[in-house]
Amino acid sequence: VTAGGSYYMISRSLGPEFGGAVGLCFYLGTTFAGSMYILGTIEILLTYIVPSAAVFKAEEKEYETVAMLNNMRVYGTCCIILMALVVFVGVKYVNKLALVFLACVVLSILAIYAGVIKTAFDPPDFPICLLGNRTLARHNFDKCAKTDIVNNETITTKLWNLFCDSPFLNATCDEYFVMNNVTEIQGIPGLGSHVIIDNLWSDYGPQTMLVEKKNQPSVPTVDVSSNANLPYVSNDIATFFTLLVGIYFPSVTGIMAGSNRSGDLRDAQKSIPIGTIMAIATTSFIYISCVLLFGACIEGVVLRDKFGDSVSGNLVIGTLSWPSPWVIVIGSFFSTCGAGLQSLTGAPRLLQAIARDGIVPFLQVFGHGKANGEPTWALLLTAGICEIGILIASLDSVAPILSMFFLMCYLFVNLACAVQTLLRTPNWRPRFKFYHWTLSFLGMSLCLALMFICSWYYALMAMMIAGCIYKYIEYRGAEKEWGDGIRGLSLNAARYALIKLEEAPPHTKNWRPQLLVLLNLDLDHSVKHPRLLSFTTQLKAGKGLTIVASVLEGSYLAKKPEAKRADQAIKSTMSAEKTKGFCHVVVSSNLRDGFSHLIQSAGLGGMKHNTVLMAWPHSWKQDDNSLSWRNFIDTVRETTAAHQALLVAKNIDSFPSNQERFGNGTIDVWWIVHDGGLLMLLPFLLRQHKVWRKCKMRIFTVAQMNDNSIQMKKDLQMFLYHLRLDAEVEVVEMHDSDISAFTYEKTLVMEQRSQMLKQMQLSRTEREREIQSITDESRSSIRRKNHSSTQPDSTDDHVIQLNDKQEDEAQLIHDRNTASHSALSAKADATPERVHMTWTKDKLISEKNRNREANIGVRDLFNMKPEWENLNQSNVRRMHTAVKLNEVVLCKSQQAQLVLLNMPGPPTNKEGDENYMEFLEVLIEGLNRVLLVRGGGREVVTIYS
Repeated sequence: VTAGGSYYMISRSLGPEFGGAVGLCFYLGTTFAGSMYILGTIEILLTYIVPSAAVFKAEEKEYETVAMLNNMRVYGTCCIILMALVVFVGVKYVNKLALVFLACVVLSILAIYAGVIKTAFDPPDFPICLLGNRTLARHNFDKCAKTDIVNNETITTKLWNLFCDSPFLNATCDEYFVMNNVTEIQGIPGLGSHVIIDNLWSDYGPQTMLVEKKNQPSVPTVDVSSNANLPYVSNDIATFFTLLVGIYFPSVTGIMAGSNRSGDLRDAQKSIPIGTIMAIATTSFIYISCVLLFGACIEGVVLRDKFGDSVSGNLVIGTLSWPSPWVIVIGSFFSTCGAGLQSLTGAPRLLQAIARDGIVPFLQVFGHGKANGEPTWALLLTAGICEIGILIASLDSVAPILSMFFLMCYLFVNLACAVQTLLRTPNWRPRFKFYHWTLSFLGMSLCLALMFICSWYYALMAMMIAGCIYKYIEYRGAEKEWGDGIRGLSLNAARYALIKLEEAPPHTKNWRPQLLVLLNLDLDHSVKHPRLLSFTTQLKAGKGLTIVASVLEGSYLAKKPEAKRADQAIKSTMSAEKTKGFCHVVVSSNLRDGFSHLIQSAGLGGMKHNTVLMAWPHSWKQDDNSLSWRNFIDTVRETTAAHQALLVAKNIDSFPSNQERFGNGTIDVWWIVHDGGLLMLLPFLLRQHKVWRKCKMRIFTVAQMNDNSIQMKKDLQMFLYHLRLDAEVEVVEMHDSDISAFTYEKTLVMEQRSQMLKQMQLSRTEREREIQSITDESRSSIRRKNHSSTQPDSTDDHVIQLNDKQEDEAQLIHDRNTASHSALSAKADATPERVHMTWTKDKLISEKNRNREANIGVRDLFNMKPEWENLNQSNVRRMHTAVKLNEVVLCKSQQAQLVLLNMPGPPTNKEGDENYMEFLEVLIEGLNRVLLVRGGGREVVTIYS
């Protein structure tokens, strides 16, 4: 342990935030405690040693308190200047003075024990006056009697005048005064008086309750209204256990004064444990034994007399001690003076240790000092804060929160020991062997309980102050890596959570986008599209995982420095865009393999990404090298193969930054193929961010000419209602050929829906509830109409029945906008020269029959793609689907702030890759901000989420 003592122990065990917060609170507590000790020194000086030295004197009794406070301010300022000079000269002089002060304190303690022993055979004369069983204050009378005989004549005393309306024997007196006798007893009867039996049990009471002696004869009266004006000793405050604990506790807070000066010790790890344990043992013995001995030889009414009114303000312990009361007065004076000096010595060193660590930037100036390490600047600040406490003079309202600071320090020292033991960190090798973590946990619990026992509101105030300092250090403080226990605790918690987290896909209710953001870097290894990170931040209402990754081409050994620079550049961009997540830079022989490895292996255990976000290769047509767009298509294929969702942002540089705000506008969703609900979930997440919050959500779904558009709109509105999504719905009617590129996927997704619903693990009732919200009435009516007007062949009948059966079993309610097979067949026959950008019905039927024979499942069938390479028509006819759909989207959504579109799958045969890119380019042409969405093959929304 170097300089800093308890702060050093806490900060290195629990981290700089906890260490700084508790350390600063402990520093303030120690500094203001120094003010209290100095004020106590001056009070003893002016009250008991040299009362005539008072500068301010009160002419009237009610101004005595004000005069005393002014005297304490003057003498306290002089005292702190002298003490600060002693500390400035050097700690060795403080240690020499400390020995003198310690000798005086030890002598005074021995004098108390000697006085207690003396009371066993020669108790001191210390009378108190009782009326009945009530204790009387002796300030205004001298003789404890109602009357006195002078010259054989009975006269009344001063006590009589206090209870009666005249000094004559026939005067009208207080009823209780008349009916009870006045008795004088000894306030210190001694060890042989068995007074401990009366003092053994607690005797709490409300404010203004009279201090009464137990087992003393008394005649009670009914009228108690006049007690306030009579010379009775009473409680000035309500007394109860927790209050008294809070009052008493500050007297035992100096046990860690030695550890505060750890930097001045020759062997701190040897001296601090021995010194602290001996300090606790010694003070505990003295405090407990004194309490027991005082209760054994002093009357209870005297012990409960807070201001000593019953003994004319004399020092009870001074009277008890032997040989003289002056031993206690001098011992108390030097004890408080020494405690103040120790506070002025320890507090600056504590502040210097915090300042040198640099965790609080504006305190760094106080880390400097003299050449020998003495904390000069910290001493000046400490003396200034002490002076503030002295000018306040009355610290009764501040004292409780100081106790909280001390208790917080002890609490976190215990917590640090317990955490290090429970974590079993290799560097935790305590030299003290007689230790178990339960002791630390017990100590921590006691400290916490004591904080709230003393004063729950002061405890909350202290915690709030410490919390503010904690957050400040966390926000502005320097980054420190001290191998602290909180980091170890976080690692253990993370390891435990990852082990518990199943690697299986989460339930639909728990699905959230876990993003893998694939970045491209420029030649300087800076992020090409920082707005991609802005968009990532805006999507994080889902509170999922974010992994930001990039790939450098080359060998790892040669590119390691560049990879490190790229990693730092990405992290700084993430910080600027407020993207919270993990950064990962991979060096690979080529970009394609690098991105492939990231898609396969990013994440850990069950905490893996399920969605890939990337930018659209906007200059793919101009690039002489076709690798850029070929890498893009390969990435699309690999995300599909990995059953991960894919988000492709076009014109990403025109996307809003985190500082921009859209005051109005819409987020338009073009829902052509239902692939799990991701298209509906993404706008909802975006609207949770302040950038998109005021944008409205619109959903456009495409219907074919023979669909019931009105019913479809009603069903979709009902579905959105059950999903608790606020969106406008619009159904757009298009010819079959206009959306032919999506028809193949719609047919396959319809069959895959049964697998999706099974993955949701809903009961039959819940599945029906999920489906019932948008029952597919529209398609049923159209199908019946088409069946009566068109008679398909027997093979088609069989396929229709098979598809209807699968649709009924899986309740494929989202795909009502898919054309019936008979309608598709009729359309295919009517337009033999239709663009072959999708599967024809005949090919689909033959492929399904072949797969059924080969035992290939639905998931394998889903991987078959349209024959994009068979585009042998003119350019206009080839892009028929894209152009027609693009026209409709531009008509409806050209002014939208963001457009979300289904992204068709790439071709299986790579010969059609360029045609696929052309198709997507035409599809999104003319739109400002576009997000192409390809689902991962599982449901991500449910009405039960």
